[in-house]
Parts: sequence; C-alpha cells; structure tokens
Amino acid sequence: MSTTGVRTVDWIVTDLDGTLVGRDKEIVEPSLAALRRFMDAGGTVVIATGRSEAAALPYYRALGVTTPAILYNGARVVDLSTGAVLHRRCLSAASWAELTMLFGSLSEGVWPVAFSGGRAHVVSESPTLREYADRDGITLTRIGAWGDLPLDDITKVMMVCDRPELMDPAEELVSAKVEGVTLVRSESTYLEALPAGATKGAALRELAAARGVALADVAAIGDNPNDLDMIQAAGLGAAVGDGAEAVRAAADIVVAACADGAVADLVARVLP
Repeated sequence: MSTTGVRTVDWIVTDLDGTLVGRDKEIVEPSLAALRRFMDAGGTVVIATGRSEAAALPYYRALGVTTPAILYNGARVVDLSTGAVLHRRCLSAASWAELTMLFGSLSEGVWPVAFSGGRAHVVSESPTLREYADRDGITLTRIGAWGDLPLDDITKVMMVCDRPELMDPAEELVSAKVEGVTLVRSESTYLEALPAGATKGAALRELAAARGVALADVAAIGDNPNDLDMIQAAGLGAAVGDGAEAVRAAADIVVAACADGAVADLVARVLP
C-alpha cells in the first residue's frame, strides 16, 4: 500500500468478468466504490475485456468512465461514448476461411460464434449458446451460413464449449489447422480465435503510447489466461485471488477474490 499520500499509478486497467464483475453480472460494490475514489483522486480507469461493444457498455456507464475501452480481447479499442473505433484488427480472409472449413470438425458440444460489424453471429442454437448470450447481455444473430459474413470484417471467433474438457481438443485442432490467429482462453469453456497479434497487452501498449502514459505508471488486473500479457505489460500486474493459477503465478501481486473486492484491494495498494 502507498505510504506517500498520493497515487502510485496513473491508470488502472481492469478486466470485467471474474475481476470487476461477479457471478451475478453486477460490478462488485466495494470495487465500484474504490474505482470511483481512484478517479476522484485524478486516476484513470480503463476497461479491458473480451466482450463486445454492446456487452461492455452497461459497465462503462455504471463506472462513469470516458476513456476508450479495450474490447474483443484487444482486437478493438473503442470510444464507447461515441461508438468511434480507435483501433481495430480483423482476422485475415485466409484465417477466416480456414476456420469456417474447420467448424464441421469440432467436437460435438463446441459452438462457434463469429463477431462482425459489432454483432455476434451463429448458424445454430443450443442451451449453451443461450446461456452465453444471457451472461454477456447480447443478441445472437442467426445466419444461414458462415459464408454470409464478409471475409474482411471478422473481429473474432468464439468457440463456446458445453464442458471444459472440450477446450483442449478444440485448441489443438485450431492450432494445427489455422494460421494467423491468436488463441486465448477467456473462461473455462470459452476459446477465442483472434487476429494475429491481438491481445489485451498489445492494445494496452498501443493505447498507453497514444495517450503518452508510461507502462510503469499503469496497474492492470485480471483473472484468466487472456489477461496474462496485459498484467505482464503493466508496471504493476495484479491477479484476482480466485483466478487461474497461471495468472496468479505470473502476477506481481495477488489480491482478493472477485466477490471479496479484488479491484478494491488493488486500489488500496496504489492509493492510500
């Protein structure tokens, strides 16, 4: 904890689900109050999430932030107050084509979701997909075939699994057959294929550089493997206490569990 009477970082960059947002899909109240205290002290809060614009917007508004949001695990940086896309990466046409050819080979119980034009698209329905859409507060748009989507405007592909044990085979298959993608696990049943080089950490580096903020003056917090390079890029990397073991091992500090105010714990360490 700071003993100097001033903030020890300028930015706090926080993941949403499992970090700032609890299982009830609400921002954990002590963490919300702490972030407001941090902003009142002149600090800046940045959201970094795998969610889309529509799925992140309610939390952006609840926090009252005006900073750009890192979305789609780093594939887009968006000013959610205006909808302006400040930075974007898309899957190459070749990678998207390879993925679509692979979808039929995925294990039963692995459900692809393709994001394009700010919308989530599916070609089939399942209870798992409905649960995913409800969790993120989004609408899944049913299309006739993957070829209905534009080749050059696929932000990311989500593979939502019925069970965690389906993740390894799905990742192994995509890794072996598809070039030019970054694979991340954002939840125990969520495997994401992102454009090459698209990570939360890469987006953080670009955004901080554009705003003239040194990474040494940034604290970042997350709970899942998709947060790893973000917390490693920041001057202070924090892992949620009940987050993935790999994230806790890589972090500079381990804070409280999400429900116990993980972000509030981080704020207490950087602001007296």
